[in-house]
Amino acid sequence: RVARLGAPHWREWMAPLDQVAAVGPDGAARSMWLRYRIIAAELHDLGIDVCCAPLADVAEGTTHPFLKNRCYGFDPDTVAVIARAVAEGLQAGGVLPVLKHIPGHGRAVVDSHRDVPFTAARAGELRARDFAAFRALRDLPMAMTAHVVYAAFDGARVATRSPRMIELVREEIGFEGLLMSDDIGMGALSGPVELRSRAALDAGCDLVLHCNGDPDEMEAVADAAGALDGAAARRAGEALAWRRPPEPVDIAALEAELAELLDGTKA
Repeated sequence: RVARLGAPHWREWMAPLDQVAAVGPDGAARSMWLRYRIIAAELHDLGIDVCCAPLADVAEGTTHPFLKNRCYGFDPDTVAVIARAVAEGLQAGGVLPVLKHIPGHGRAVVDSHRDVPFTAARAGELRARDFAAFRALRDLPMAMTAHVVYAAFDGARVATRSPRMIELVREEIGFEGLLMSDDIGMGALSGPVELRSRAALDAGCDLVLHCNGDPDEMEAVADAAGALDGAAARRAGEALAWRRPPEPVDIAALEAELAELLDGTKA
């Protein structure tokens, strides 16, 4: 089940896009490394060694508010640099990063938790902008799909359930790591959860993510998904091999550096 860590036991953070804006272009990547190195320390202390970040979606003026402030910028080069820093901060703290939402959720003008995002952008536009940041991060160990319909490639199915889009992720973007679906219970998908799960796996996802914590649904998803085997099991092993012990760190010093970069803005 999704449960976000927050006050009073854990730190509260400003939205990523707000942090990037507060720091400015020169310090944005370093500030996000610091942020996620600190987050990794909190997670590792709890025995959590995977984090669903970085987010490499490129923001647009029209990006739905549910996603926009979680983005790192408005151009793929900036997003890729900051997302790399996020991934490296997590890894330094012994936490595996999960790149999302591949191949790009930034054009969504509706909330995929409730509706089906649809983009009519041309293939060239998507390749040059939306897919580019993910291509730059294709070496990361894990990624999460986007529940978005890309009409230029498959006008009928969201990427999570589209063999064409998963093939694009693998062959054109070049991501070879462990690929999980976004939450299979979101409103962008339809049908019983077991059929949603099977469709995602049949399209080429390795894992199905199910987040609402309903025991009956959890059993149905587990039955439909079955055990990892074949290429999915191999990719899972390769992803787990990225795990390493946290590097020694002075958290107080990192917090002080981040506060200085933010110039007094509360982190």
